[in-house]
Amino acid sequence: MRIIPFAISTIVTAGLVFAFNRPLGPLPMPAGKFLSPQHGFWQNAEPSNASFDADLNFPGLKGKAEVYFDERLVPHVFAENDDDLYFLQGYLHAKFRLFQMDLQTKAAAGRASEIAGKKAINYDKEQRRLGMVYAAENAMKEVDKDPATKAMFDAYTSGVNAYISTLKESTLPVEYKLLNCKPEKWTNFRSAILLKMMAKMLSSGTENDLTNTNAKSVFIPDELKMMYPQVPDSLAPIVPKGTVFEKPGIVPVQPASADSLYFDNKGTITAREISKPDINNGSNNWVVAGTKTQSGSPILCNDPHLELSLPSIWYEMQLQTPGSNSYGVSLPGSPYIIIGFNDSIAWGVTNAQRDVKDYYEIKFKDKTKKEYWFRGNWEPTTQRIEEIKVKGGQTIFDTVAYTIYGPVMFDESFSNESSNKRNLAVRWVAHDPSNEAVTFYKLNRARNYDEYEAAIKTFECPGQNFVFASKAGDIAIWQQGKFPARWDRQGLYVMPGEDSSYMWQGFIPQTENPHSKNPERGFLESANQRPADSTYPYFIPGSYITPRGITIEKYLSVMTGIVPADMMKLQNNYFNSLAEDARTILLQYVRENDLNAAEKKYLDLVKNWDLMASPDSKGQTVYQCWWDSLMVGIWEDDLSRVNPMAKYPEEQTTMELLKKDSVCKFIDDINTKQTETLFDVVTASLKKASVDLAKNEADGKLTWAKFKNPTVYHLIKDLKGFSRPGLNIGGNGNILNAVTHSHGPSWRMIIQLTTPTEAYGVYPGGQSGNPGSKYYDDYLDNWVAGKYNKLWFMREGDRTDKNIKWVMKFSKG
Repeated sequence: MRIIPFAISTIVTAGLVFAFNRPLGPLPMPAGKFLSPQHGFWQNAEPSNASFDADLNFPGLKGKAEVYFDERLVPHVFAENDDDLYFLQGYLHAKFRLFQMDLQTKAAAGRASEIAGKKAINYDKEQRRLGMVYAAENAMKEVDKDPATKAMFDAYTSGVNAYISTLKESTLPVEYKLLNCKPEKWTNFRSAILLKMMAKMLSSGTENDLTNTNAKSVFIPDELKMMYPQVPDSLAPIVPKGTVFEKPGIVPVQPASADSLYFDNKGTITAREISKPDINNGSNNWVVAGTKTQSGSPILCNDPHLELSLPSIWYEMQLQTPGSNSYGVSLPGSPYIIIGFNDSIAWGVTNAQRDVKDYYEIKFKDKTKKEYWFRGNWEPTTQRIEEIKVKGGQTIFDTVAYTIYGPVMFDESFSNESSNKRNLAVRWVAHDPSNEAVTFYKLNRARNYDEYEAAIKTFECPGQNFVFASKAGDIAIWQQGKFPARWDRQGLYVMPGEDSSYMWQGFIPQTENPHSKNPERGFLESANQRPADSTYPYFIPGSYITPRGITIEKYLSVMTGIVPADMMKLQNNYFNSLAEDARTILLQYVRENDLNAAEKKYLDLVKNWDLMASPDSKGQTVYQCWWDSLMVGIWEDDLSRVNPMAKYPEEQTTMELLKKDSVCKFIDDINTKQTETLFDVVTASLKKASVDLAKNEADGKLTWAKFKNPTVYHLIKDLKGFSRPGLNIGGNGNILNAVTHSHGPSWRMIIQLTTPTEAYGVYPGGQSGNPGSKYYDDYLDNWVAGKYNKLWFMREGDRTDKNIKWVMKFSKG
C-alpha cells in the first residue's frame, strides 16, 4: 500500500521522466506551475485520513440520492430512479477515474497524437482507417432510437460533466498537470466509442487474413491445415461434447470462382503492420450447479484477462433503486454493472475469440479513390477527411474511402515502401448499428434464466461467452454475438472485392449460437477455446486458446462439495496442462548423453518440476525457454519462406503434431543438407536455451516471477513512478492464473447464490485513479497473494451499518 510521502516521491519521479528522458516530448507544463504549492502536484497528495463526506446539489437531479462508501472506498449508490442512479455513476466515475476515461476515449477516436505528439500519428491513422468513429456513430444511431437507453446515457453524461464543472486548476488529476492539458466535456458519443474500443480489443485481433494470405502463397492446403487446424485434437469445447446441434438455418454458398480467385490466388500482402490486441486477451469463467456444491446453491466464477493498468480497468460499485439492485465492476466511461450479480442472478463473460472481421481487395478507378469497381460498374465511394491534430507539430489530413464493405484501411498512402499497393477494405461486425449497452441494463435487472437470455440475445460485438447462475438453481452459458455464416474457409484470406458473391451472405441465427443449460455433469466453463466440436454445422474461424479449458475441466469434473474457497484456489491455480504433454515429448527425445553439465542441470530442473508455474519455480522457466527454443527450431525455417514471416502455429498445435507424428515434415531444417530428426531438434533446442538460461541465472532471474517480471503499468507506461513492477506472482497466458509480464486477471469474482448471496472479488489496483491516494493500488498485494475482498451487498436497511465510512448526499438544487 502506498503512503503519502512515497506517493509524492513517485510524482516527482514521473516529472523527472518527462523532464530528462522526454519520452513524450519536453515536460509540457512549466516547472514552476507544476511545483506550485497552490496549483501543482502537491494538491494531489491525498491525506491518509481524507474524508469523502459531502452534501451536493445539482439541478439535473430528479430527487434525493445517497452514496455510501465502505472502508475500501467502494460506493453503494442509492437513488430513487434510474436517471439519478446513472447521473451518480457518471459523477463517481469522473471523480475517481477522469483522466483514464478521457485518455482512453481520445485514443479510441484516433486522437492520441493530441497528447503524445508525432509518435502516435500512425496509431491515430489506424484507428480512423479501421472506422472506430464510424462504428461509434452507428452505435449512437441505435442508442438514440431507444428512449430508455438514450435517457440513461444522457443521465450518465450529465453526471460526468457535473463533476468536471467543479474542477479547478488545483484539483485537476496530476496527469493533466504533467501534460499541461485539461479534460474535455463528456458526450454520449464518448461512451459509445469506449465500448467500440473494447470491441476492437476483444474482436479485432482474432483474424489473421493478411498473414494467412501470405502463408497461402507458399504452403499447400494440407500444410496450412496442419499448421493452423480449426479443431484441436485435445479440445474441451465450451458446449459439452455430445451436444446435438440443429440443422443450420442458413447454408452459405461458395462462389464458383473461389478456386481460381481465392484458394489458388498466390498474391501476397505487404501492408503496414497494424497494432493487434494482446494474444492473451481472454478470460476464464465457469459455473457449478448446486449438485456439486456444499451449500446446494450454484457458484459462479469469472476472471477476465486484459492488459493490466493503473488505474484499474474496472471500478467496483453497487447500484440500487427501488426496482433494481446490482453489484460488480463497471467500466469507467460507460454506465451499468458489466460483470456482477443482483438479488436473483449472477453473470460473467469471457471473449469468444471468433473472427468477425474480413478484408476485401478494392480496385479504384484512379488515385482520387472516388470510384471503385463493383458488380461490373464504377461505384462511388464516400470519403472522410480525417484531421489529426498533433501536439507540437502540424495537423495531418488523411482521406479514407468507404465502400460497400466498409473503410479502405490499407492503400498506397498507408502502407510500407515495399507494399504492392493493394487496396484493402475491412468488413467488421462492430461497424454495424447495434446497442450493446442495453444488454447490461437488462442483466442488472434480470431475475431468472428467461430474462438473462432475453438480455443477451441482442449483444453483437465483441462476441462473448455469457455464463449465468440463478438462485432458482439454473446454470447456463451462451456464446453470444453477431457471427457471419461462412462457407468453408471463407475469410481466412483476403477476398476479391469486385464480386458480390464473396460478401457475407447472412449471419448465424442467434438461437443457433452454441449454448448449454443445466448439463447433467453439473458444470459449464469457458476459457477462450473453440465453443463446439466438429459437429457444429458452421465454419467458425478464430484465434482460440485451448489449454485453460482443459485444465478447468480436469479439476471441475472430479470436484464435489465445492465451497467458495475451492474456487479461489482454482482461479489462482498454476498447473500447466500443456506442459504435462509437452514435457513428455521433450524428455523422450532429448539426447542426454550429448549435454554438458550445465545443460544437464537445466534438464534435471524440468524432470523434477511439479508442473506448477509458481513464482519461485525454476522448472517453469527452463521448460518455457526450452519449448520456445523448440518452436523456433521446428518452424522458423519454414515460416521464413513467407515475407513477412508467417504466423507461428499455436504451442498446443505443435505439441499435438509432435505427439502423433514424430517424423513430421516440419522438423527437418530445409536450410541444411543433413536430415534433422526430432531427437536432433529437441536436443539442440535445450542447448540454445541453456545459453540464455545461464545469463538469467547469473542475473538472479531463473525463478519464474523474476524471469517474467510481472508489472502493472500506469496508462502512460513512461510514468514508471506510477507503476508497480516486480510482482511476486506466477502463471502464464495458457495457465488458469493467466499472468504474463503485464497481462492477466483484471477482476477475480466468485458468487455463491445462497440466501443471502456470498460474494468475493479483487482486482489489481484500487478504487482511486489518483497516484497520491492510498486507494490507488491498495488491492494489488491481495491480488498477488490470491486473496479476496468480501463484497458487501448493502440493503435498504443498512444505511446506519458499521461498514459505512463516508456518505455523499445528493439533492436537486
